[in-house]
Amino acid sequence: MRATGFFVFAAAAACAGSAAADAPAARPTVSEVVVTAAPYAVSLDSATTSVDVVTRAQLDTAPPVGIGDLLAGMPGLRSTFYGPGASRPIIRGLSGPRVMILQNGVGQVDASALSPDHAVASEPSEASRIEVLRGPSTLAYGGSAIGGVVNILDDRVPSKIPANGLAGRLTGSAGSGDDSYAVSAGLTAGTGPWVVALDAVKRASDDYRVPVNPVSDRYTAAHGVNALDDDKVRNTDIHLETYGGGVSYVGADGFLGASVKRTTNRYGLPYAQVDGPPPEEGPVYIDLKQTRWDLRGEHGIDFGPFERVRLSAGYADYEHAEIGVADGEVGTRFLSKGGEGRLELVQKNRDGWQGAVGVQGLKRNFEAIGDEAFIPPVDIDELGVFVLQRLDRDAWGLEGGVRLDRRRLDADLAGRPTSEAAAGLGLDWASASARRSFTNFSASAAAYWRPAPAWFLSLAAAHNRRAPTEFELYSDGPHAGTGAYQVGDPNLKAERVNSLEATVRWTGERGRLEGHAYVARFKGFITETATGVFVGDDGVPDPDGELPVLRFAASDPTFVGGELHGSYAVWRDGERSVSLEASADYVRASADGGGPPARIPPYSVTGRAVWESPRVDASLEVRHVGAQDRLAAFELPTDSYTLVNAQASVRPFADKQLKLFVEGRNLGDVEAREHASFLKDIAPLPGRTFRAGASVEF
Repeated sequence: MRATGFFVFAAAAACAGSAAADAPAARPTVSEVVVTAAPYAVSLDSATTSVDVVTRAQLDTAPPVGIGDLLAGMPGLRSTFYGPGASRPIIRGLSGPRVMILQNGVGQVDASALSPDHAVASEPSEASRIEVLRGPSTLAYGGSAIGGVVNILDDRVPSKIPANGLAGRLTGSAGSGDDSYAVSAGLTAGTGPWVVALDAVKRASDDYRVPVNPVSDRYTAAHGVNALDDDKVRNTDIHLETYGGGVSYVGADGFLGASVKRTTNRYGLPYAQVDGPPPEEGPVYIDLKQTRWDLRGEHGIDFGPFERVRLSAGYADYEHAEIGVADGEVGTRFLSKGGEGRLELVQKNRDGWQGAVGVQGLKRNFEAIGDEAFIPPVDIDELGVFVLQRLDRDAWGLEGGVRLDRRRLDADLAGRPTSEAAAGLGLDWASASARRSFTNFSASAAAYWRPAPAWFLSLAAAHNRRAPTEFELYSDGPHAGTGAYQVGDPNLKAERVNSLEATVRWTGERGRLEGHAYVARFKGFITETATGVFVGDDGVPDPDGELPVLRFAASDPTFVGGELHGSYAVWRDGERSVSLEASADYVRASADGGGPPARIPPYSVTGRAVWESPRVDASLEVRHVGAQDRLAAFELPTDSYTLVNAQASVRPFADKQLKLFVEGRNLGDVEAREHASFLKDIAPLPGRTFRAGASVEF
């Protein structure tokens, strides 16, 4: 099972928790409230499932990477890592449409959830805060959040008046290994109740360096090819810009405002750097553009049991083109246009009883255009209503909720031909249903207990249902971005899962220990499966064809796993301290028939030493990721690896507004391949890199 490191860490962390328990055990006051968990206030020490928060201070010194790569070191999280240009989080072995990436509580209206080569249209460095939820606490966002929720919160629509009428930030950095640079800035100004915000991000990088040949020995042996001699992953350059602004009216008991943002992102996709004639299409890059408008507000009310109303709505016009590097020809253009809105009514807190009701709706049109358009135009309509309730009696409590969602997809199948690859799998688009409707019910319930002031124990259960995506239902054609021929199944049913999660949390004056154990049983789990058939661009089976046929099909896997995180201040003198941190995660998935689903990440164990003081902060991290040899059909194994990372920052002035920082990643320059990535055998993680930068706030 290769999870020895996980259990060794568990024992060590438990010992650390026991030693720490000797300290004074007054229950700490945790003022940080998790915005995403529920519309009402839930603090981090009272959440019944796993929650992580990335603050603006952490984002100031974080690497300029996609959202998946940024979060990949958290317990239970990995990245899809489709090269540096495209990454989405994998949470507890689940990815794609099962992990919702939100902007201020509503969807991205992009194409990132549909394929791993599609980048998220939001940049982490534009955020003021990022919240990550796992498990049953995701109910408020619907059954599609089976895996988890990542909510990117920004201040583009100001909700408060800045002190002294003006506030701003500026961060810049440059790095080695890919000749990267990044700059982000934000400015908020107010006069009277009116507040204006502006922000911008620009980052760029070239092909990145790796410590070994990009193409693995396993890949060359499996495909009968020879790797080209190179120390870089080619066609992985990035050129990203995003800029926007907003205006709000901020009153004594609420605000209302609007914003607009423009994002452009041109990034290359890695390819197999092997000998022989180049693929017919050659390397591909993606040219992404999105314009997004948002409306946000909240206000106090006195309406029956309710005390506040919140509104968040977004409308986006998104497109990206997959373009051949050699000839500049557009293979496919993906267009997504539509909006999503969310309205919440928050109840008054009555002797520890909190709650909220809400409604959420989405209307979106998705279309692929071009000779290689492998999906027909589809109109998607969604409507959901939910109720959440929580009762906190200090020593114990209960919480739960229900949500009802309706999702309808209307595809234009008129005259659509059926490829030979699809026909060989029993499909005929002439007889397929062009309209699919799904009504999904989701529910969760949790009970928690505080046996002592510093301890929190909970048990949470949930039932979720997820409707298939347009890709899963209607694909039939070559996808240059993934280098595969994708075939959907228009008869797929909604995905169902029953899950159970236990949480233990200890919070003391010197440290914190948190553990989660979970099991999730799926019915109709939809995933891309390799058929063993190869075709050309025309979909005609050919043993020498370049494109493997991937079919969306359903199975019934069970996911079992856990996460553990602990920290303890071993020395403290005033504002100076030395802390030790450790974390571990593990997930095991077994499908019906005995085989696991593809791309399930192996266990990881991370240790960190942290120095903090008023002027200087520093950390040294060692992260070990295990080997993975529990494989799906046609999947190759990956070896274990250990990364060493270090970071330091200095605030040279007493007012602490200026911060200078430097970091080194993969200091051992070791080969590291992310098993959950489609490209693990042709695009390893970057080698040794150094980065330096500065940030200032005013």
